[in-house]
Amino acid sequence: MTGEVPAWLPALREMFAWPWWLLAIPLPWLVRRLLPTSHSRGGALRVPYRGLDALATSGSAAGASKAPWLLWGAWCLLCIAAARPLQWGEVEQPPRSARDLMLAVDLSGSMSEEDMFVGRRPVDRLTAAKAVIADFLERRAGDRIGLIVFGQRAYAMTPMTLDRESVRQQLDATVVGLVGRETAIGDAVGLAVKRLQDAPRGQRLLILLTDGVSNAGALTPDKAAELARDAGVRVHTIAFGSDAGAGGLLGFQMPGSEPAIDEAALQRIADTTGGRAFRARDTGELAGIYGEIDRLEPVEQPGPALRPRIERYPLPLGAACGLLLLALLPQLRLRREAAA
Repeated sequence: MTGEVPAWLPALREMFAWPWWLLAIPLPWLVRRLLPTSHSRGGALRVPYRGLDALATSGSAAGASKAPWLLWGAWCLLCIAAARPLQWGEVEQPPRSARDLMLAVDLSGSMSEEDMFVGRRPVDRLTAAKAVIADFLERRAGDRIGLIVFGQRAYAMTPMTLDRESVRQQLDATVVGLVGRETAIGDAVGLAVKRLQDAPRGQRLLILLTDGVSNAGALTPDKAAELARDAGVRVHTIAFGSDAGAGGLLGFQMPGSEPAIDEAALQRIADTTGGRAFRARDTGELAGIYGEIDRLEPVEQPGPALRPRIERYPLPLGAACGLLLLALLPQLRLRREAAA
């Protein structure tokens, strides 16, 4: 069929790095056929070096008869060496450092409180969290990352993926109240456990950021923590919000009122799953926390399959040099006899 690639071409590319050099093998024969023959030099093939040209027209009968074949063989071997013959080793999978981690970000109504600063500009908590998480994603090359957002309900915004840019874009598109204005911390942990169940055990990690108290959802935080522990998911929790925002003006909490952030519940989740609980009161502290999480010991996992390529051009190159030396020996012998 027209346009089909010959079956031998892929095999040739596997054997040689630069196979087009093999097209130069018949070049001396073509030159001899196309250029006029010089009878004054006995019809011998002209070459650019007088010493080699003399080999074809002078010397002993044995040397004269062997020299063209030795030169032809040396030329063929030089072309093969220039084509860089290859030998492929066994397929290997070198380990690479990476993790499978899920980010869970709170979108409840309290995340709209403007008690954070980014570049001296007052912003709401969600905007500050987006800026810090975007920087965190930049350093996570090689990790598979997923994104969960939660409010009254928990939703998976992105599946586990190596495409960090898509995760960042989906996070940028979120707004406060997108999934309700309440806080379902337990459901967020439970959904992360489900999404991480296909990841290798020991590499399942959840980073949960919230500024509130769990007051919605089907799962309580403690029950969700037990599910995460049994599934081998380690959960790092981040309580995010200023002291003033957490307890009213100047951090003073009115008697009988509930705390704005349930740090005790977040601590229990972390302790149950083998993770750590953090408290971030401003953007700088939040960046430091994600930086500390970033320095966690990575897990080795198999990288992409590779086949080592071994260069074998020294073999034909050395053989070509040997043939050239044999071709030059009669000429060297004649010169030595003439000098004597």
